[in-house]
Amino acid sequence: MRFALASAAILWFAAILIAPFAIDSTHAAPATGAACVYVTGSFVCHQRPERSFSLGGRQMPVCARCAGIYAAAAAFAFGFGAAWAARGWRAGGTQSPLAVRFAGIGPVTAARARWVAAAAALPTIATWLVEHLGLVHLSNTTRFVAALPLGAAVMWLLLGVLGAPRAGAVSRRGLHKVE
Repeated sequence: MRFALASAAILWFAAILIAPFAIDSTHAAPATGAACVYVTGSFVCHQRPERSFSLGGRQMPVCARCAGIYAAAAAFAFGFGAAWAARGWRAGGTQSPLAVRFAGIGPVTAARARWVAAAAALPTIATWLVEHLGLVHLSNTTRFVAALPLGAAVMWLLLGVLGAPRAGAVSRRGLHKVE
């Protein structure tokens, strides 16, 4: 499940980057795929042109803030996969290299997950608040960078939750019951 989530995050960010170039394709498949990415993006993002980056002269399917969240999630997912491959991940293991432990802070508990999520959301909340109050107009680059911690933290938390053994579950090898 973790591998599927990590792969989906990477593929989604790749689709966001490719869509502006593919939307004007003379071939039906790339143009249709790009249109699907833009439609999907419209369900999760306001897609305001002034708040979005442009690639190849076309607006990206999501705003700069969403792009930052997805970029960080994809980068973290890629790092997770690279660490997984480098450690020779064994089927049936219960600990992953990055998903359950992060920067030495130990296992993911509900309280720790809340604190990490709140701390990672602070830059995004702060940039949104100063703009909403009309105090300053921020650049798309600032919005993008402020969203990076949130994207990385969300991916870390999701991979950690998916990798954590559940009480009462039997390991894949069936050798011990998780308490």
